Amino acid sequence: MGSKTVVNNYGSFDVTMAYGKGAVCYDTNGKKYIDFLAGIAVNSLGHGFKPLVDAVSAQAERQIHVCNYFTSDKGVEYAKKLLAATGFEGVYFGNSGAEANEAAFKLARKYGFLNGGEKRKVIYTLESSFHGRTLATLTATGQAKFHPECFAPYAQGFKTIKPNDWKAIETAFDDTTCALLIECVQGEGGVNLIDPKWAQAAAQAARKAGAIVMADEVQTGFGRTGTLLASEQLGFEPEVVSFAKGVAGGLPMGGILFRGKAGGVFAAGDHQSTFAGNPLACAAALVVLDELLKPGFLDSVREKGEYICSQIKSWNNKNVVEVRGKGLMIGADIAEGVSALELEKKLLENGLLTSTAGKNTLRLVPPLNISMEEIDEGLKILKETLESL
Repeated sequence: MGSKTVVNNYGSFDVTMAYGKGAVCYDTNGKKYIDFLAGIAVNSLGHGFKPLVDAVSAQAERQIHVCNYFTSDKGVEYAKKLLAATGFEGVYFGNSGAEANEAAFKLARKYGFLNGGEKRKVIYTLESSFHGRTLATLTATGQAKFHPECFAPYAQGFKTIKPNDWKAIETAFDDTTCALLIECVQGEGGVNLIDPKWAQAAAQAARKAGAIVMADEVQTGFGRTGTLLASEQLGFEPEVVSFAKGVAGGLPMGGILFRGKAGGVFAAGDHQSTFAGNPLACAAALVVLDELLKPGFLDSVREKGEYICSQIKSWNNKNVVEVRGKGLMIGADIAEGVSALELEKKLLENGLLTSTAGKNTLRLVPPLNISMEEIDEGLKILKETLESL
């Protein structure tokens, strides 16, 4: 079924998707799937969301792309609304999470150079984190499996610290540190949660050493965890936030928000991107932001996430060891002897889209506006599949 003309870097399943509506997808054979994956937390408003379709269609008729010699009216409109909603002072637009983190790294390095010279260049990330697929973002990723020898040599100046390790933050940071980057919920690492008090203490220690603090919200941002930004729940008030995935509801878009000590660091020519601030993506992002800001929307994300977690726990299935998450970013640890990947394949066969993360975790990241009926239909498939193992 799958096309042999597209390079299979992803180890893709032999399923070719054709269309979708809400949190339901259909493949080219007409088979129906409940979507608990949302393109890995990208399709934040599901499939065929009419206000998003209308906005993108209208913008495509007006203007699709403007080079960065100019600004676009749609980009300016979105930037103003985004900064007002988040309380940040500036925004850089890009195209992806990896590109957003690359921008954050460059900003951090320049900040360190301006506030300590050549020695202040070390960026700390967390063990089990994931930050992207470019050489620099791979290096920053705190998982050895993403550092194969074939891609060496890797970028210099990155170190890791164990999350929620109180003793480690006592000695980690010094006058060579330019930034600490915290992934607010570790998605690829296994949907691992960060202790808010630890995040605040780590941020305080990094700032005391003269560094800035950054949050990777590529997956957690824009409502995924039940608040506009997940860093709001952790309370460490980052100077820089990277974002992507769900920001534009499925169109490629990313970027960084910055404030405080991170403001004014970038100058013309420091970092650029051909497609950055694309008006088509900004038109979509405006629709997403407007939905997220509607009264009760983010509350519903939290309530749906709590419902899914409570339902899975209530089954007391021997194949599920632990369930955890924030909002609609949920991980279920699968018992030893049962492969999360094999479970994912069985769920696909049975009509439920999911993914895996970490060592053996099933990851659930459905559209934020998924209906309770769609949730229950997906949970029914999950329950029956677990019982069949």
